[in-house]
Parts: sequence; C-alpha cells; structure tokens
Amino acid sequence: RQNYHEDCEASINKQINMELYASYVYMSMAYYFDRDDVALPGLHKFLKENSDEERDHAQKFMKYQNQRGGRIVLQAVAAPSLQEWGNAHDALQAALDLEKQVNQSLLDLHATANKNNDPHLSKLLEDEFLEEQVEAIKKLGDMITRLKRAGTSGLGEFIFD
Repeated sequence: RQNYHEDCEASINKQINMELYASYVYMSMAYYFDRDDVALPGLHKFLKENSDEERDHAQKFMKYQNQRGGRIVLQAVAAPSLQEWGNAHDALQAALDLEKQVNQSLLDLHATANKNNDPHLSKLLEDEFLEEQVEAIKKLGDMITRLKRAGTSGLGEFIFD
C-alpha cells in the first residue's frame, strides 16, 4: 500500500461503480436506437462508443486501485431508469445529464484526494478524466443544439443521424 488513504480507496470503488453504471446506461440507449422500429444507426454507434469508453474508465480505475495497493470492491450496478429512450433529443438530454452526474462524481473524488493529500490521485483525475468530461459535456450540448435546429422527429432527426 503506497500512502493511500482508505477514503480514497473507497471513493475509487464508488467511481468504478459510477463508470460501470454510465456504461450500462449508454449500452441501453445504444441498443434502443439499433431496434428495427427506431433505426438510427449513427446514434447507435455514438452511444455504443460512449458505453465502451465508460467501461474503459472503470477498468482504468481498477488498474489504478491495484497499483496503489487498494482492493477492488465491485458493487451491484443499478439498472438504467428507462428502457425506452424516446427520440434522439430525449436520449441526448439524458446522456448530458448522465455526463454531468459522472463529472460531479469525479469532482467529489478529486476533493477526497486533495483532502487526504494524495497528489498522485489528483494528477490522474486531472490528466485522464476531468478534461475529457468537460469535452463530453460540450459535445453533447452541441449535439442537442444541432438536433433542435434540425427538428426532433421525422426528417430532421434522420438527417441529424
């Protein structure tokens, strides 16, 4: 164990669960838009990539936990709150809300690292995660704006996709 406070270890485990939850939600969204009665393949691809990215984040945190001498404690991953995601606008708004939730969780983890004088964890979060969250939130906000301009159903949604 390398100067690794138990609060940081517990918070990393919580973040692992958050990243897996985000991956699970994105996967639910992705395969909703892959259905034959929804059929927006571009949105499916985008959301599937986001699911994969969130899962990769969880794995980075697991690797980090082991590097620091902590113990990975996996917890039950909550099911997505929805199974039907509506139109592209509704889903992208849900994705934006999810990214803001993940971002807040990362900020809370960063505060825990600072409180426990863990510059290594702070640097990891700053270098690997926080900037990416800002970019993801901006991208989703831009997509929502473009979709509003195109129209949220029918031809506008098809062209957006």
